[in-house]
Amino acid sequence: MSSRPLEALQEEEEREAALHAENVRLGFWVWLSSEAVFFASLIGVYVALEGRSISGPTPADVFDLPMTTLATLDLLVSSLTMVLGVVSMWRKDLRAVKLWLAVTAVLGLVFLGFQASEYSSFMRDGLLFNTNVFSASFYTLTGFHGAHVAFGVAWIVGLLISAFRGHLRPEEAHKLEVAGLYWHFVDVVWIVIFTVVYVLGTAA
Repeated sequence: MSSRPLEALQEEEEREAALHAENVRLGFWVWLSSEAVFFASLIGVYVALEGRSISGPTPADVFDLPMTTLATLDLLVSSLTMVLGVVSMWRKDLRAVKLWLAVTAVLGLVFLGFQASEYSSFMRDGLLFNTNVFSASFYTLTGFHGAHVAFGVAWIVGLLISAFRGHLRPEEAHKLEVAGLYWHFVDVVWIVIFTVVYVLGTAA
């Protein structure tokens, strides 16, 4: 039997796999666009309501900018480790992929720990969801972002488990690339929130 039909079949499978990966990336970009619009709306609502509370506490009363800066740095570093994980996959170094995915997941959990600590501190200071319009818009915006971080951590942990079970192969690098894209999106959104809500809110 000639090897030519087998080669043609293999080439066809590779073309289909490449097309599938491209469709996944395109679909994900469309979904991320809708998420970006949603976050832009929440940030717009927060900005529109800023300064309209008729009672305290205000952002300047409760924000701990140094602690939030540390949380921001933590999330930025997690973006770098995610990049290293994707690059390791391109290099077919699965051992490094597992390492960087694990580090990224831990950094994501650390960020969520920062957020939980912040919420706990605010609530001790009397800033509940229904305290004033600032608290309602703040908890809605940052809580929605925190839910995205939690989802991202769960996704990364799922990929990590797949890698340890041998189900994440270099030929499926697009799975890691899409997860990385999501993680970078979450980081970029946080940079905007940090700047608009925390930095400008403290300076006002």
